[in-house]
Amino acid sequence: MYAARYATKPRTPLRSDRALRHVYRWALVLVAALAVMLALSRVAQGGAASETVVVQPGDTLWTIAAQHYPGDDTRARVDEIERLNNLSSPAIEAGETLHLPA
Repeated sequence: MYAARYATKPRTPLRSDRALRHVYRWALVLVAALAVMLALSRVAQGGAASETVVVQPGDTLWTIAAQHYPGDDTRARVDEIERLNNLSSPAIEAGETLHLPA
């Protein structure tokens, strides 16, 4: 008995393959656009500081936040000041310049 061999054509890209590649391209463009928008919004937030303060002896982030934002949640404001100034801890020293969020 002989094993039957069927002649097959080389596979050509199907229309659905082309459509899928088209969808992938647009998804990539969309992701890139979103990444650019996110980066620009981060830059815009960083430029929103409206006031700078020079730390005086005895000042803490808590006292600065309470003094400049009366009635607000002091803990949240301390966190914002830490983020805006890239502080790894709430420890500050006299003479430092801090940017305060708007």
